[in-house]
Amino acid sequence: MCGIVGYLGHREAYPIIIKGLQRLEYRGYDSAGVALYHDGQIQLSKTKGKVDDLQKKSKAEISTQGTLGIGHTRWATHGVPNDVNSHPHYSNSGNLVIIHNGIIENYEAIKQELKNRGYVFHSDTDTEVLVNLIEEVKKQEDVKLGKAVQIALNQVVGAYAIAVFDKEKPDEVVVAKLGSPLAIGIGEDEYFIASDASPFIEFTKNAVYLEDEEMAIIRRGKEIKLRKIKGDHIAYPNIQELQLNLEEIEKGGYDHFMLKEIYEQPKAIQDTYRGRLLADEGLIKMAGIDQNLERFLNADRIIIVACGTSWHAGLVAEYIFEDLTRIPVEVEYASEFRYRNPVITEKDVLIAISQSGETADTLAAIKLAKEKGAFVFGVCNVVGSSIARETHAGAYTHAGPEIGVASTKAFTTQITVLTLMALKLAQEKGTINKTQLHEFLVEMEAIPKKVEKSLEYNALVEQISDVYKDSSNCLYLGRGYNFPVALEGALKLKEISYIHAEGYPAAEMKHGPIALIDEQMPVIVIATRKGHYEKVVSNIQEIKSRKARIIAIVTEGDEVVKNLADHVIEVPEVMEALTPLLTTIPLQLLSYHIAVMRGCNVDQPRNLAKSVTVE
Repeated sequence: MCGIVGYLGHREAYPIIIKGLQRLEYRGYDSAGVALYHDGQIQLSKTKGKVDDLQKKSKAEISTQGTLGIGHTRWATHGVPNDVNSHPHYSNSGNLVIIHNGIIENYEAIKQELKNRGYVFHSDTDTEVLVNLIEEVKKQEDVKLGKAVQIALNQVVGAYAIAVFDKEKPDEVVVAKLGSPLAIGIGEDEYFIASDASPFIEFTKNAVYLEDEEMAIIRRGKEIKLRKIKGDHIAYPNIQELQLNLEEIEKGGYDHFMLKEIYEQPKAIQDTYRGRLLADEGLIKMAGIDQNLERFLNADRIIIVACGTSWHAGLVAEYIFEDLTRIPVEVEYASEFRYRNPVITEKDVLIAISQSGETADTLAAIKLAKEKGAFVFGVCNVVGSSIARETHAGAYTHAGPEIGVASTKAFTTQITVLTLMALKLAQEKGTINKTQLHEFLVEMEAIPKKVEKSLEYNALVEQISDVYKDSSNCLYLGRGYNFPVALEGALKLKEISYIHAEGYPAAEMKHGPIALIDEQMPVIVIATRKGHYEKVVSNIQEIKSRKARIIAIVTEGDEVVKNLADHVIEVPEVMEALTPLLTTIPLQLLSYHIAVMRGCNVDQPRNLAKSVTVE
């Protein structure tokens, strides 16, 4: 969940590292640090707080010169956020310095052994244990840094992406990966190290993504050497050309990345179905499905695994897959699936959903399913990510970079891909006729314009937000396809405004949640005309009789709910299965505006990070 950055080359490292950390701050932002090599010494500065705090502190206390450096922005796991626990960390001799994203699970046992050998520890982190283990191996085995890192990593249990250098050999950096992402940018006589490609996109389009249990020795002026952590097999790097543009990761005039990404959804959805959805021809083209069609058509069931917002997208997919393809679907939290000894067979298809493609629990679920012989299909946004490499086949969402911690366009583009998959399989199975398919495809092509229309109600949503910004609790209700949207709306409000919110199926309100309702409780009800409309109207009447304040998401032109609700926000009419792509928009805007009005850090909510790469 932390972000790491490194540089070795001919430029000044400091500005590259600071800018890179700012771009990676979505991964963690409770502390930050930088280590630079200059004039025979390591210049180290670190602090609790954000990268801006580090920049102020470092300029005052160290020389920021040098063409070798590493930096880190932290999401705390071992040890509270403070200056001492911040990365980078020295070894006891002061010769080695390391940055680390991940968790070393057996660090306590290693720490005790190192203490017995005279090592002293200053922080509470597992990372300080790792750098001292590397130093001890280097000393005892009388080996170079690369070999010492390899031996040490064979003794640890956990996940990591690390970069480490030795001040006695300042033309070399050693990096390694297991379970946490790590990219190496390759320029002209220079190398960049980062958790993703955003820190070096303006310097090079060429990158190597390390595979799990792979390490690299990066030397100034020489080619990268890759090595397997287990064994001495040397691999040649697979250099990929980045598709990311610098403009995509800047705010572009918006106050926050989250707002920018909400407004990017019409284009993101269109980019996701471009080349796949051919309405005029009545076709859907998806190579990952076409090349593995028999595995899907012969599946006994589909298992969807995901976490957070991606799990909510999976719930929407459950409705549409079962409705269109008649294949049974189960949706699982990846974090629970991997630990409950699930029944998986060779006749199962597992769909893993993750925006980043690096979610640790989802990756573990993928590996478990593969061991049991299931066919695994990935849906993710980041090209070259771990999930994209671990799955048998997959589909990218093409949403572009999502920097805001609270996912928005990830949700709608995931639903878009999953809907296309369901339609493709329904067409192949014959569970949808040509007329129905054509209607679906035409409606999907119109979705970006309808999302744009939904965004036109932003000013109204902002006014409503001002009324409810001081609420302590909130209830979200939906039925059918919009029950997962209710869950997602509640999650968004919790994530960024810190207001307690819960989502429920509207019919379940009478089985408990109705006891919470009073005149202080705002209730957001998704009440579009398609799907169980009369039932939802009855639920609204029940809420109104308890004097709750009602915010209703309705289809344009609705008069019935308008007469019952305190506030209505309209969305364009669309077929029921596609309503989640529209009804989620006002809920995203509502959470955004309430959080801003409460003075919350919208893009970097407390205790959260964008990509959960540790358990």
